[in-house]
Amino acid sequence: MNIFSLFLGCIKKIKRSRLRRMIRGYRLLKQSGRIDLIAKVKEALTEQEFDLSAKDFSPCMMGAGCSYGEIVVRQYLLIRIGGLNLNQALLHALGKSDGKVIFPLPQEWRVTISKYGFKVSNIRSAILWHLYIFGAWLYGLLQITKVIFSGFKSLTQEPKKSKKYAYFANLSSGNLPHRVHDQNSHDIVSWYLQWSGRAQRVESVHHSVLNVPNKLIDGVDLVFQIQALPSLIGLKAVASYTAWASMACFIALLDCLRGRWWHALLLNQSALSAQVRFLPKSILACEYLFHNSGWIYRPLWTYEAEKAGSKIIFYFYSTNCENFKTSKSDSSIPYGWKAMSWPNYLVWDNWQADFVRRSVGNDCNISVVGSIWFQNGAVKMVRLSDAGVAVFDVTPHRKSRYIALGMKTEFYTSEVANAFLQQVSNAILQQKIFMNWKKKRNVGRIAHPLYRKMTDQLANANHVRLIDPDISAVLVIEKSTAVISTPYTSAALIAREMGKPSVYFDPIGLLQKDDSAAHGIPVLSNKADLKAWLSEHVSQ
Repeated sequence: MNIFSLFLGCIKKIKRSRLRRMIRGYRLLKQSGRIDLIAKVKEALTEQEFDLSAKDFSPCMMGAGCSYGEIVVRQYLLIRIGGLNLNQALLHALGKSDGKVIFPLPQEWRVTISKYGFKVSNIRSAILWHLYIFGAWLYGLLQITKVIFSGFKSLTQEPKKSKKYAYFANLSSGNLPHRVHDQNSHDIVSWYLQWSGRAQRVESVHHSVLNVPNKLIDGVDLVFQIQALPSLIGLKAVASYTAWASMACFIALLDCLRGRWWHALLLNQSALSAQVRFLPKSILACEYLFHNSGWIYRPLWTYEAEKAGSKIIFYFYSTNCENFKTSKSDSSIPYGWKAMSWPNYLVWDNWQADFVRRSVGNDCNISVVGSIWFQNGAVKMVRLSDAGVAVFDVTPHRKSRYIALGMKTEFYTSEVANAFLQQVSNAILQQKIFMNWKKKRNVGRIAHPLYRKMTDQLANANHVRLIDPDISAVLVIEKSTAVISTPYTSAALIAREMGKPSVYFDPIGLLQKDDSAAHGIPVLSNKADLKAWLSEHVSQ
């Protein structure tokens, strides 16, 4: 056995040991009735403001985002160190004999976490925190180098004619238009092009999805652009940016040595913000659109782009964003939402508009636009001889992944998911109709093994038609008589908008029927109610 194999064996052993401790920690929370403890810690960190004012931030580093410095810092920490890794660290600590949290945390967060009963190793966590900040400063140097190199590279290229364009951040191939025969594509770009509220006279839509050729969609160019921001143009811009970078690196390092860590933390973000300042306004997008998978952090550079005239838009492709309301817990605002600072929100309905206001207050611009298409793969919808009932569920993750999510309520588990599918399948079979079942997405072995077993069983049932997850929910609902959904998937709202009978089904009777997260869709909680609902809305 060679040294490399021994090393891999040690790594696997450490991972297995860590996982066992996490599972033990989760079990202790469940046994003590404190399953929501980690969620409460994360909600507290979301709302905990750092003792920083505008005067603590350098205009050279922050630019147009200087007055938003504290919220930018808080948002960035929430996504960088306050996510799943922190959940795992807390569970791991609970499962250890000494019970101490060892994780790179700022002092303020160490104090808050301690208030919730966790033992924090202050010295080791402080050392990790300082190492993390130094690593962030080095990453900032790398980002600056990339911007300068890209600027020099652009000097050798022919300048392109500037067109008015919109830029979509963080998309995948399934979010782009796919025309299959005569089938409409229900993706976010197609939705944007038909939306009456978009910028007028947009000539192209840009995205960062690799290996997608540029093409014409409804008279608008679909263009690949690897980064949201174009490269610096001209030797003067590159030289000016380089001069700024020298000053910024010095300020960040000097402040770090003085205990003012936030400039080093944000150096890589400041690099992008400064890039906007040295770009002509004419080559920036007229609209930058971000979706709710990245709801917490508004990039620092967007404040600069907004100042230059670009519109920054945050849109919801989903409505399943709230905590469940049960007899034991209220529907409080989940982790991260109260830290948002987007200037413009596109929401599906008034319920979601109310959720945004409860999260960030009334001083924001909210537009109710109806359901927002998001994903549509290059898959043709199968022809269905009879309509049937569309069924939408949520795929439960295997336990090692689920426990790290820090869910406040145990609902998206294999037990609940399988009960939902079994009871819905039986009720539909009794009506002698088809079950058009569309899973949310294919996640492979990430899915819980008991759920995968149930999937295999139902896929072989004569009354079940398994729909490819890449097919748009709109197309499935179009071909169905009625819709049954797991709380609180967005498909239920699309069905209501399309005039189809729509209901949520809670197989264990855990959720409250007046939960605002249901957006006014009825919530059924027993087999008898489900059978009665099907009898009323589905003709045999």
